Amino acid sequence: MFHRGPDEQNGFTEDNIDFYHLRLSILDIGGGKQPMHLHNRYSIIFNGEIYNHQQVRNSFNLKGNTSSDTETLLLLYQQCGADMLNHLDGMFVFAIYDKVEKTIFLARDRAGKKPLYIYRDNEKIVFASELNCLKGLLPLQLQQDNIYHYLHFGSFYKQLTPYKNVTELGAGSCATIHCDKLRYQETTWWDIGKFYRQQHPDNLADCLKKTDAFLHEGVRRRVESSDLEVGSFLSGGIDSGLVTAIASQYNNKLKTFTVSFEDEYDEAPLAKLVADKYHTHHTQISISFNSLKQDVEQIISNYGEPFFDSSAIPSYYVSKEAKKHLTVILNGDGADELFGGYRRYVPFASHDFFQSNALIKNAASAVKKIFPPAGNKKSTYNYLYRLAALASKSNLHIYLSAGVDIFEDFEKHIVHAPEGYLRQMQDDFNAIAETSVSGLKKIMQLDFETALFNDLLVKMDIASMANSLEGRSPFLCKELLEYTPGINDRFKIHGSTTKYLLRQLAKQYLPAELINQPKRGFEIPLKKWVENELKEIIHDYLGSNNSFSKQFVDGDFINGLLNNRVKIAPEKRAKILWTLFCLDVWHKNVYLGIGVTNFAGITA
Repeated sequence: MFHRGPDEQNGFTEDNIDFYHLRLSILDIGGGKQPMHLHNRYSIIFNGEIYNHQQVRNSFNLKGNTSSDTETLLLLYQQCGADMLNHLDGMFVFAIYDKVEKTIFLARDRAGKKPLYIYRDNEKIVFASELNCLKGLLPLQLQQDNIYHYLHFGSFYKQLTPYKNVTELGAGSCATIHCDKLRYQETTWWDIGKFYRQQHPDNLADCLKKTDAFLHEGVRRRVESSDLEVGSFLSGGIDSGLVTAIASQYNNKLKTFTVSFEDEYDEAPLAKLVADKYHTHHTQISISFNSLKQDVEQIISNYGEPFFDSSAIPSYYVSKEAKKHLTVILNGDGADELFGGYRRYVPFASHDFFQSNALIKNAASAVKKIFPPAGNKKSTYNYLYRLAALASKSNLHIYLSAGVDIFEDFEKHIVHAPEGYLRQMQDDFNAIAETSVSGLKKIMQLDFETALFNDLLVKMDIASMANSLEGRSPFLCKELLEYTPGINDRFKIHGSTTKYLLRQLAKQYLPAELINQPKRGFEIPLKKWVENELKEIIHDYLGSNNSFSKQFVDGDFINGLLNNRVKIAPEKRAKILWTLFCLDVWHKNVYLGIGVTNFAGITA
């Protein structure tokens, strides 16, 4: 894990406890050494940042010897215990050992921005920030049933991992380890569902005013809580544009970074409008995928588990380039999930598809049978076809079809699946689907608890930290997380306009050309990669009789996809092949350890 903490590495041993910490020095560079100790009783290792730690010190009259947020955590834990978590705004995982009680207190932030993986058996408990660390420490065994979750979801559902005895500490969760008996107790300390069940009476003007104030506070804290320079990613969208506009008020020499990709849609001209408006020190980073074939196995292997999201590729390259200029950068993560940024949310604002309706289901099934799948994923036809596809589904498969949509309609080719293997996912889905909130709130809560937690935050954490770059997300500040879920649905999806409230706010800050830009993110040419640059390596992995994927998916179906003999939309074909390719790369390079060993771009 050297890439996560190249600046300093230290350890601590007490009784049957071993703590190790690798530090990326950002706040109180001189006094923030870890593990840190308090009164010969408490010892902490901590990954992340507490952005309001100085405010917390003032509120609780905490007196320390350093200006480190690590010491703030120790002082606050001594005074408040587990209740301390409710007062923190930050991204964090920390472990506090109490020498008197012989306990370790583990805690993770509300959204789960910082990771923690935990191995437990009858003899030991081991935790680390990355799965590859645990794999290097322990002879981990495959948990085969969990692979089927990956095939449907593109990542591992909530706290599941591909290994036996290894789980993630959940977002908004904490745990107590009784060190003498190895007893482990985990509880949820924060749940976004509680805030979705609250309906704010605020009108649009009030919502705009509060959102503006909360975002200002979130950005200010994330700019000022650093002894190093903080920059900002700047795309042509409103999320990063708002963050940059506000950040420039707290740093009049703000550095901004825009990326452009060869042969793809170029947002650089739109981003430059914002950079010029706020006079930032702007850098345009041109990214080429010329070395993709040589890099792809390493980038995938960094995740320590099969990981489907192909935007991990440009995220890695962008982070690598940004690190050449600074160590801390702001991004717009979380805005889409909180404010309604996805096009698939539009129909859910008008109808709760999670409520059973035989008439709609039968009509959608008939439409889906008549019309062929779309070839262009950005087209209106594809949008309407996918809408009919999800409306024809039942239960959990409505959500899977609306989201990643990997093996939907091709489930019959998944083989040897254990009975009820999606039961946990189905039970969680039912608990949300049966609530009395709107269909829009349901799908947004599901996305926050699954897609954001298991995919988007993991993607950026690994991509950035592989390059020793820290990403900060103002939209995930405490105040917005607890206010935004309860605002009126019409302020998120207004007719066919997504992210309506943020677009209205953007009118106060951004050039008009940006306001109604559609969501793009990184434009990933996955179909082109599968058919050209990566065709040979994908065929080498999946075409082999020893392909790991063929233990879970029918081999004839995989071969048919490889040779274009399956009747399927080109984008869907590319998506399934990429999902299986990532599974095989992980199995060979990480689980078996016979391929790439140079993870995270660190020279061995």
